[in-house]
Amino acid sequence: MITLIDWSLIWEFIIFLNTSLAIITVFRQPRDIAATWAWLLVLTFLPVLGFLVYAFVGRKLPKKRLFRFQKQDLLKMDNILSKLNRKYADPKKIKADEVAYQARDMVRLFKNTDMAYLERRNKVHIYKDGYGLFTQMINDIKHAKKSINVEFYTFYNDKIGQQILKLLTMKAREGVLVHVIYDSWGSMGTTRRFFKPLINAGGYAEPFLHTHSVITDFRINFRNHRKIVVIDGQTGYVGGFNIGDQYLGRKKKFGHWRDTHLRVVGSAVYSLQSQFILDWNVTDIKNKIDEERDHEFYFPPFKSEGTTNMQIVSSGPDSDLEQIKIGYIKMIQSAKNYCWIQTPYLIPDDSTLDAIRIAAMSGVDVRIMVPNKPDHLFVYRATQYYAKRLANEGVKIYYYQNGFMHAKTAVIDDKIASVGSANFDFRSFKLNFEINAFLYDTEFSSRLKAIYLKDIKDSELQTVEMFKRQSFWLTFKQIFSRLLSPIL
Repeated sequence: MITLIDWSLIWEFIIFLNTSLAIITVFRQPRDIAATWAWLLVLTFLPVLGFLVYAFVGRKLPKKRLFRFQKQDLLKMDNILSKLNRKYADPKKIKADEVAYQARDMVRLFKNTDMAYLERRNKVHIYKDGYGLFTQMINDIKHAKKSINVEFYTFYNDKIGQQILKLLTMKAREGVLVHVIYDSWGSMGTTRRFFKPLINAGGYAEPFLHTHSVITDFRINFRNHRKIVVIDGQTGYVGGFNIGDQYLGRKKKFGHWRDTHLRVVGSAVYSLQSQFILDWNVTDIKNKIDEERDHEFYFPPFKSEGTTNMQIVSSGPDSDLEQIKIGYIKMIQSAKNYCWIQTPYLIPDDSTLDAIRIAAMSGVDVRIMVPNKPDHLFVYRATQYYAKRLANEGVKIYYYQNGFMHAKTAVIDDKIASVGSANFDFRSFKLNFEINAFLYDTEFSSRLKAIYLKDIKDSELQTVEMFKRQSFWLTFKQIFSRLLSPIL
């Protein structure tokens, strides 16, 4: 019979073994110090359960997968884009050139860190609701003649998902070359069987990095969070929307879905196309796209008559440079008058947090708009923690009231703006594959500012006094969630 002393010894052994395994697990791969301490906290104080959490969230992407992002492929794509930019360069000056010149250090930053070219004379339309976006996107797909490339974090098997799949299948039967990349975790519930009609029609559909199932590859980290659509190499889409009914406001839990997406016509489509091809070629290495042989097919000549200069910037765990994050920081540091941000998740790392604080304390009008409801509870409590902290340091925090705020935008001084897939959080900065457009154009920035002002009418300003009135229990949940912020 096991005595009380025996149980005590067994428990001490379990604690010793759990602590030892926690230290070995965390330190066997290099991590930043914040993530290291966060994982030690989880693994030490949640015996057994902590390791289950680590299996889903903590494991790094195997090096053999990261190596698929071959440097020679990047250089090959850089060479193609360089030739195209020289070939179709327009010497005529436009107003956006002046902004790009003033921000030339930022332009150089992205060229040096991400091989991102400054693409001139783009025509850009902003969509902030799903109905307008999907109506236009479906119309563009219907008129496709050569190729359709689609890449989304979420491609749900629901009403809008089935509608778009049916259309893609029809275009494949017509002889249009269709490629689809989806994330198996973000598209949970959507199986390979869903895409069978498209594949049978001659199209291609693959989960990013061939992670076909959340059962066999159950990492929450290192997901493909990008949203890219390129049609005939002429029209492109990038932003925050995914494919699913909830993005049309059809889910009661979220109500109206407030997001921001761009439709681009112009040379920036080349950059969207090149990123899609890179992602496809590391996903389906048996059916790789030969961008050099077929460069005129995927990168056709164009005549751009827009007025917006922009760079398409990507980041992900395949690089330690965190290109989009440092782009955000550079924007914030460049602000002289105002810096307005929209993000569903506000969990900045120390460098981003310091940039925001310094801007606010320097007299810049810093405003951050976040949702007033959660879609992920721990993430939302951590967002509330940082919102409270920044409000105490002079940042104006708005809680969006008219549904769910999912837009990822930033605009400064009526000059530079960013729209894309990356949130202001650790996950977007370090763990996910993301893509953003950085735009250098006073007219575009003014449009985005006007949309922000309209959103303020549907939002509530959170004062320091309001945060002080929060209950002890809510404050505790926020502080606890903040401790986990490096791994949320």
